[in-house]
Amino acid sequence: MIDKTSGLGVAGLEQVYDELAQAIDQAGPEKAELFLVKLALLNADALGDANKFSDQLQVALRDL
Repeated sequence: MIDKTSGLGVAGLEQVYDELAQAIDQAGPEKAELFLVKLALLNADALGDANKFSDQLQVALRDL
């Protein structure tokens, strides 16, 4: 599961959300999916732990 003892906090998450929304808009509807895949791969590499990334995928899939 995701480690809840560390993180960005509400202000950091709001900033990330705003930047992500702007980047998705900038990519445009025809490239949004490709952009999100590239971003996920870059973040998985930065995380440096395939198992943690897998856990985060499962959390993100919940309640869609």
